[in-house]
Amino acid sequence: MKKIYLVACLLLTAAIPVSVLAQKDSTGFDPHEAFAPDFYPYLGDNIRAADGTPGPEYWQNRADYDIAVTLDDQQHTVNGKVTISYTNNSPQSLSFLWLQLDQNIYSQQSRGVAVTALNGGRWANAKNFDGGYTISSVSLDGKELSHQVTDSRMRVNLPSTLKAKGGKISFTISFSYTVPEYGTDRTGRLNTKNGWIYEIAQWYPRMCVYDNVEGWNTLPYLGQGEFYLEYGDITYSVTVPASHIVVGSGELLNPQEVLTAEQQKRWKVAAASDKTVMLRSAAEVTQASSRPAGKTQLTWKFKCVNTRDVAFASSKAFVWDAARINLPHGKTALAMSAYPAEVGSDSGWGRSTEYVKGSIEFYSKYLYPYSYPVAVNVAGIVAGMEYPGIVFCGWKATRGGLWGVTSHEFGHNWFPMIVGSNERKYPWMDEGFNTFINGLADKAFNNGEYDGGHMNADMLGRYFFGEKMENIYNIPDVIQPQNLGILAYLKPGYGLQLLRDNILGPERFDSAFSYYVHQWAFKHPTPYDFFRCIENYSGETLDWFWRGWYLNKWSIDQGVKGVAYVDNDPAKGAIITVNNFGKLPMPVTLEIKEANGKTGRAHLPVEVWQHGGEWKFVYKSTSKLQEVKLDPDKTVPDVNLSNNTWSDKAGF
Repeated sequence: MKKIYLVACLLLTAAIPVSVLAQKDSTGFDPHEAFAPDFYPYLGDNIRAADGTPGPEYWQNRADYDIAVTLDDQQHTVNGKVTISYTNNSPQSLSFLWLQLDQNIYSQQSRGVAVTALNGGRWANAKNFDGGYTISSVSLDGKELSHQVTDSRMRVNLPSTLKAKGGKISFTISFSYTVPEYGTDRTGRLNTKNGWIYEIAQWYPRMCVYDNVEGWNTLPYLGQGEFYLEYGDITYSVTVPASHIVVGSGELLNPQEVLTAEQQKRWKVAAASDKTVMLRSAAEVTQASSRPAGKTQLTWKFKCVNTRDVAFASSKAFVWDAARINLPHGKTALAMSAYPAEVGSDSGWGRSTEYVKGSIEFYSKYLYPYSYPVAVNVAGIVAGMEYPGIVFCGWKATRGGLWGVTSHEFGHNWFPMIVGSNERKYPWMDEGFNTFINGLADKAFNNGEYDGGHMNADMLGRYFFGEKMENIYNIPDVIQPQNLGILAYLKPGYGLQLLRDNILGPERFDSAFSYYVHQWAFKHPTPYDFFRCIENYSGETLDWFWRGWYLNKWSIDQGVKGVAYVDNDPAKGAIITVNNFGKLPMPVTLEIKEANGKTGRAHLPVEVWQHGGEWKFVYKSTSKLQEVKLDPDKTVPDVNLSNNTWSDKAGF
């Protein structure tokens, strides 16, 4: 039976035209490549399950920090120590640890300086500044630990191995550094008429991530890429001149020591108010009564729970306001803004706290509740940078521009603060995802006050698929600076929009996206965990889309070839022929106009392209067709719009 069946199959195959058997369509589209099986490079296991969720044996290590530093506003230095309590939850014992020393990028001897182009750029180090850490001690129980600094990383050798599955160690590092005036647009200080504004980030030695994907993640920090960090609880204290106001990640633990009685009263009012309440007005900035009397220095104490990082800002120049954030399930948080008096009453900063509140309330409802007690927006030299519970935005930003950067930076509290993806390697998993949710927030805020409307796809094809454009799937340091905005932000974000609007539909996509966030909250997903998670929850096989849009630079080019009629009678239906010329297939939406004035639409699933680059289907027309238009809503970035419309010129 088997032999007869095989012979029959061979004979049948021989009768099929060669063009049908060809693996690659004459248009260049290859269905075997687009819809190839075995997309995923690894099988699911007990750590990372095949359905894209953390498995029953998923683990990640933990890093808790206790930090105490002094900020010197005369020498512009940060000086102090950090005690790191590290828990090894991995199944491997560890004989050494790796830490990130991000401030070392500001040394003139750093790799970051060496790879900076002559024309500089956003992440260029100041040529007249030579910074970096001074590590004066690394100790365990009062005894010095052997350690070696390599550029922006430090290996600490342990006197005995740290046990697997729960082994703990606590060691202390004494450090200091000079705050750069412009720290690659992530940290720095701004001189205002009432004093310096310090935006302090990447300020303490931080643990590298040890995971089951790469072991120690020690990719050098060069400035353009960002960070990958472990979760834990961080308690930190900052001693500053008594004239300063300090805002930072997490809960302020000692307001009674660092705030005036009036400011404490206003704080309580703000915590119950949907309207912005002034904690310190512009007129009060220069008044001694706006700071506690009789002190030359004050120590501000904070605690941030289940976080990957903390940052703070300090200045005697801060105007300060706040309002309540309303979160799901009746919970609340506090939105704050700190900015210099010279921003003026006509700038956007007077509405900053409203912007903080509006963006966080939207993202909390759409994805996952905001997880920190305070959300602070700081105006300073940094144009836009995010940290848990605090963001830095440019002090010159106004109105819609400030809304945009505020919404974007606080969107990062979901990607990568809550969902802890590796943004050192995969910037599209935080910048791109965040760009997508920013567009939804624009529509929702104040009835679309700053909504620019639907992004017209007509012009995007040339940017997404241009000759000099690279793949999304690259580390940021390799992506050319002129392409980073497209590949880290716009294109991956637009990919989610295509999934939502053209492939899955809003309801299916939104529920799957929220499911992904809930599954990986405060954990470390890989790109393939994301792909699997969306597929399994939505019930849709999407490997063709991941392969073409995210892993490769496959372009989209679909066209309408022509129209015929069933039995040459338009009343019996129209036979419409469409083509897929590009390497990336997509579902098809057509708008069809008939001579009798009727207009309808036809929707074809992506599977029609599994048989090749040309497809015919019958549209139930009742009269001759006048026009057939592909992608009538202009949502697909097609590289060739000239073939998207067929018309019967005689019909007009």
